[in-house]
Amino acid sequence: MRLGQESSLPAVAGERHLKVEDVQEAYVEQKDRLLVGLDTTQRLLGDVRDFNNNEWVVRYPTLQESNPNDETSAPRKSRRSIRRSLSFADDPDSQTDVVYTPSRNGSACAVTLASIADAPESAELLDGNDLQQDRTGSDNDDRSLPSKCGDFSILRLDLKLGPSGSSTSPAALVSHLERGSIAKLLDERIGSAIQHMDKLRLRITDTSSKVLVTGDLNAGKSTFVNALLRREVMAVDQQPCTTAFCEVHGASENNGIEEVHVLKQGVTYSVSDESTFTRASLADLESIVTDNETGVQPVLKIYLADSRVPSESLLNNGVVDISLIDAPGLNRDSLKTTALFARQEEIDVVVFVVSAENHFTLSAKEFLETASNEKAYVFIVVNKFEQIKNKEKCKRLVLEQIKEFSPRTYDDAADLVHFVDSAAALRPYTANPAFDDLESSLRSFVLVKRSKSKLQPASTFLSNLLSEVDLLAGANAIVAQSDIDHAKDDLLRSKPVWEKMKNSRDALEDALERVEETGASRTHERTKAVLSTALDRVGQGRPGVDHCVSLPAYRGLLRIWDYARDVRRALLVSLDAAVKLAEEEARTTTKAGVMKITDLGDEHLPQGVERSRRVFVPEAMFNVRPSKKGGLKDHHSPTAHVVVAGGAYNLGIGLSQRSDMLDTSFGDIFDFNRHLAVHFGGGEGDDNESNPTALSVLSIGLSALTMVGGKVLGARGFIDGAIHLSDLSANETARSWVAPVIGAVVVGATGYFIYRLPDTIPRTIGRRIRASLLNVEGNATEAETFINAHAGRVSRETRKVLRLASWDLRERFRVAMEERGKEVREAEELEKKALNALQFFHEIERRSGVVREKAGLVVS
Repeated sequence: MRLGQESSLPAVAGERHLKVEDVQEAYVEQKDRLLVGLDTTQRLLGDVRDFNNNEWVVRYPTLQESNPNDETSAPRKSRRSIRRSLSFADDPDSQTDVVYTPSRNGSACAVTLASIADAPESAELLDGNDLQQDRTGSDNDDRSLPSKCGDFSILRLDLKLGPSGSSTSPAALVSHLERGSIAKLLDERIGSAIQHMDKLRLRITDTSSKVLVTGDLNAGKSTFVNALLRREVMAVDQQPCTTAFCEVHGASENNGIEEVHVLKQGVTYSVSDESTFTRASLADLESIVTDNETGVQPVLKIYLADSRVPSESLLNNGVVDISLIDAPGLNRDSLKTTALFARQEEIDVVVFVVSAENHFTLSAKEFLETASNEKAYVFIVVNKFEQIKNKEKCKRLVLEQIKEFSPRTYDDAADLVHFVDSAAALRPYTANPAFDDLESSLRSFVLVKRSKSKLQPASTFLSNLLSEVDLLAGANAIVAQSDIDHAKDDLLRSKPVWEKMKNSRDALEDALERVEETGASRTHERTKAVLSTALDRVGQGRPGVDHCVSLPAYRGLLRIWDYARDVRRALLVSLDAAVKLAEEEARTTTKAGVMKITDLGDEHLPQGVERSRRVFVPEAMFNVRPSKKGGLKDHHSPTAHVVVAGGAYNLGIGLSQRSDMLDTSFGDIFDFNRHLAVHFGGGEGDDNESNPTALSVLSIGLSALTMVGGKVLGARGFIDGAIHLSDLSANETARSWVAPVIGAVVVGATGYFIYRLPDTIPRTIGRRIRASLLNVEGNATEAETFINAHAGRVSRETRKVLRLASWDLRERFRVAMEERGKEVREAEELEKKALNALQFFHEIERRSGVVREKAGLVVS
């Protein structure tokens, strides 16, 4: 980015006697070029304001010297570039090294602001000390770089509420403002600059020239003005006496009448409108300016007739209308007023009167530094010089001070700095060559060098303003490029991840559904298989699960009832063990499913996304859940029951703990109904007892005995037994041998029955248990049988665990995908805005160079 250098206008300097026509022609040409430059710059600033308000928050840069101890910033002998550290008011801790590289393009002179990475490889760097030394070594190149690189004056965010370095200094205050607030303040400063250019335009088009005479108290300002006028008009005293702004015009502007107009406050002065002023005579001037005790400094228009020829007169020169303004001293609590007046657009030349006895006071230096921001040249009169004994020392000390606050004035000191005695110039018939030389230089500066006196302030302001605009544009172009790089890095990092997640979203969803369905189906089938096998084993009189439960030992016929009860309990315990085995296999299957979901998370979740902190605890599956009241569910509550075969039972209670399943009956010892169904009813059993045995024969006898005992075991068995007995009793022969035979059979069958009881009781009880758990009775459905109910319960538990893990992964994937999508959108938006900003600021750079060229802002 190019930082425009303060430039001068086409050289008409150095000549005190030029043709008026040539001076006017050069003046008009340069004036027109400046007007074009002002108009173009206003449009440029307007575009910057609009861009700042609507498109991009313009950053406010600050530049400091790099660390002198840094080896990379070590000085080199070649004058090519200067290293600086770039930061911004809203982020002072973030700094970027940049370099200034002088470059010239046609008539425009500027420097390039670039980051170290973008700087040309051949660029050689200078530090601040080398820059200062190099400036003193070349008079032609001292303007190729700004005197204060990175400083703002026109666009300065002036928040000066305390000394530099304090917590209320401008730098400290600005650094605590938000970026938007700084941009708003900058917008106001740009608006002020645009308004100021409107006034500068009026000033350039004005045909008059105004010369402000100011200085410290008692420096001899009024005496100097009287010397220029060759008559004692202004009040002169050893004590400070001027308390008003006295503006001296030629009487020709007031119809040739010499008089004083005291301007009224609050109205616009017009020489033809007496309501805007009060008339007074020249004789009353002294009392007006010396006796004013109101505290208000009046503004006076003094009209004087100069009888001298135009070649000797300032007021009546025949070229332009010139007015002299005698201002109050700086130390009369009017420093701010005078400094403000010095910056007013109608002031073309500042003539600063300083006493040779006191030199420049602090007030004088501050005023001159402020005025030099707009006016590169100040006409300095060192008054009362004749009273100084060591004149050479005085000149040397004064010039050294001028060099500090106005280098351009120092460079042209032969024409702009004069050591005189104004009082001596008023003595009649006394030659005063020093004052004559001063007057000739002033006439040349105002008339012949009118490009400096009238146009140079506007040119200086425009050049400085373009320099600051270039600094803004250059710094923000670096920021825009940095944002583009960051956006591209973010897109390079986030966009592939986002695209991959979009493409794998459906695959992840399908995989999770497969894991859920596979786990639930597998546990359902395995539970059914395990429980079916267990029930088949129990139906055969064996434990449902090996190596877990064994049948009790037979303890004799007298304890046959206890034996049957213990067998029933053991078989039920084995079924409970089978349920536990099915649950354990479900835990293993669920754990594998959870691990698969975890692997899917590692496969599909991007880096940096926190994985699930959930820990799968297999032992927590199938535990009894708390009731709504906070305790365990009541196993005997009707609302806690589910329907199984044979009635309503709670699956949460093991079979071996249910009293209804533990109840032992006579049928557990001898299943009379089954044997009758097998041997007499044509039914088929499900074991080896389908063939007739002694126990089968015994069944008939026992049936008769039970009938006699009142235990009716079935209507069909009773009828069949009666028919057989009646047939036997009707035969006379049979009656003789039937009794012994029946007795023998009964005795044998009874013995055989007692012998086989340990084997038949487990099968009988097992068949009854199996039948009760498989048969569908009452309101129960097939799905609510023992096997299906447990298979559904186990599969639901598995699905619930897998679904929870899947939901957690889905949610993390969704959040991560939204975050990556947001990052991509933000990066794309940032890249788009930054590219637009980069193009805009490069265009501002180009337009600034065009303005410089068209306005003729070249190095003098």
